[in-house]
Amino acid sequence: MRCLIVEDDPALSAQLAGAMQDAGFVTDCASDGEEGEYLGATETYDVAVLDLGLPAMPGIEVLERWRAAGITMPVLILTARGEWADKVAGFRAGADDYAVKPFRLEEVVIRAQTLVRRAAGHAQSVISAGALRLDSQLSVITRDGVALKLTAFENRILSYMIHHKNRIISRTELAEHLYDANADRDFKSIEVVIGRLRKKVGDGVIETRRGEGYVLRDAGRRAAGAA
Repeated sequence: MRCLIVEDDPALSAQLAGAMQDAGFVTDCASDGEEGEYLGATETYDVAVLDLGLPAMPGIEVLERWRAAGITMPVLILTARGEWADKVAGFRAGADDYAVKPFRLEEVVIRAQTLVRRAAGHAQSVISAGALRLDSQLSVITRDGVALKLTAFENRILSYMIHHKNRIISRTELAEHLYDANADRDFKSIEVVIGRLRKKVGDGVIETRRGEGYVLRDAGRRAAGAA
């Protein structure tokens, strides 16, 4: 999963990025509103953590521009302002959740994970896909109740596929949600990791659709577009 953090306090931005990375996210950080608005409009993110009091462009305007452009990614607003009017303005601009400073980093991570999960259509924190179970708050994946031994990159790929089970996911889509803005997006590495994951999750769980991408199949269901 990929998260955009728009926060002008460098120490807080680094703390947020570290906490999100520990939870399995890749992160991009913007230090002012203009940079944040640009990244949110041109890159693909699963969630954005957006401060309201930003230089160059206020957070509310950043959010209004994203929504006016049809960008639907979940947005968690952060602000030092605790007034009800500021919260209302944030929600009216299109925010999905709100946290008032000071806050615990764990709270922000859990709120962001919840927004990502609900945006993918899952009400519960544990997402099932056949014999696989993803605890979206602990970032732990089990198979038949036994925790899988996964690298961080394997965990990111498999978590994304479980969130979007039974749907064809192209290599481009995977790359957009696995790498930060400055990383080289390596399709061959994704193919290698998918091959390793097949051995860990069992035969037939991850299908390759030639020319289209991959599908993680839930037991007893066929993916959209399946032959």
